Amino acid sequence: MQGIAAENQSAYQSPCQACGACCSYSQNWPRFTIEDDAALDLIPERFVNERLSGMRCDGDRCSALSGKVGEATSCLVYAVRPEVCRTCMPGDVECAMARKRHGLPILPVVPA
Repeated sequence: MQGIAAENQSAYQSPCQACGACCSYSQNWPRFTIEDDAALDLIPERFVNERLSGMRCDGDRCSALSGKVGEATSCLVYAVRPEVCRTCMPGDVECAMARKRHGLPILPVVPA
């Protein structure tokens, strides 16, 4: 049974990889909150805004977002992304707001 569970888990693809709406919702959203200096130092400087308060954005789009919103996206700093990015989950309130703004269907909440 473990082999089947592992196989199903590896076949799972996060809906975020075909979305990116939360990463292109607001230039004020990908902000730093509870990260310590050591965690922030891991984010490449070119992705941090001038005030050092969050991610640099091009308009409302986070500069670390790669790809086309609603089709295929990825985060260029996924392993060291800010806490606010880590807590946004598929189907939660923030996800729903961002998807609605981009004209994408709202996702059901994904169980943890």
